[in-house]
Amino acid sequence: MSWSERLKELGIELPGVAAPLAAYVPAVQSGKHVYTSGQLPFVDGVLAATGKVGAEISPEEAKGHARTSALNALAAVHALVGIDNVVRIVKVVGFVASAEGFTGQPAVVNGASELLGEVFGDAGIHARSAVGVAELPIGSPVEVELIVEVQ
Repeated sequence: MSWSERLKELGIELPGVAAPLAAYVPAVQSGKHVYTSGQLPFVDGVLAATGKVGAEISPEEAKGHARTSALNALAAVHALVGIDNVVRIVKVVGFVASAEGFTGQPAVVNGASELLGEVFGDAGIHARSAVGVAELPIGSPVEVELIVEVQ
């Protein structure tokens, strides 16, 4: 089964690629790897939420936003090389805008990791960083970037 068929089976549709907020591109390929820029939880061109996790945003909500961000990162990969050319997910980096004292960043970034596992199975097993930060662009609660091996 191809990755596009797997997405269809899961009822997941890749969104359009989010427009960059500054002077960068959504993804670049270097050799057999695609590196995505950090992706925010945009839905239909609108940021799904603003605020800090552990204050305005619950960890459960943030986990969903991390999933959406990862989906947006996959859309950037697909636009550049086609989703069916993915060999494996190499690394996920998740940033979580964290309220003071919030230490649940790994559980939030699981939203991205779990999506990748659903779609890619063993090829979705990856290295990862889950980083708490004071602020993210335009008040986003999460940001996710991927490194993906492609054929």
